[in-house]
Amino acid sequence: MLCRSCQRKKANRPRGLCWTCYYAPGLRELFPSTSKYARRGVGICRGEVPLPDAPTQALPGTEEKIQVLMERAARNQQLFHPLDAQSSPTEWALANEPMSRVVERRCLAS
Repeated sequence: MLCRSCQRKKANRPRGLCWTCYYAPGLRELFPSTSKYARRGVGICRGEVPLPDAPTQALPGTEEKIQVLMERAARNQQLFHPLDAQSSPTEWALANEPMSRVVERRCLAS
């Protein structure tokens, strides 16, 4: 395979570049990684990512929370704020309770 930049030498460095092009200042950043293990996608960048402006009261898994996460990703902010609303321990226990107990509790209540 030839170098993706100069198209003259054999590509022997990451990103499909030859030795000269890979170590040329600024040229490496012009060619994205070709590795299947490279991190890609919205919100993936180098350096520190700022916290969101404000926490959200939307509970995890709700449509509102998903919209908030999409907005944060579009603004290149961290997806989760330390003060974001979290589900209460009671809600978590009910959501992870075996279905037989939920049915049993409903039968006893009626």
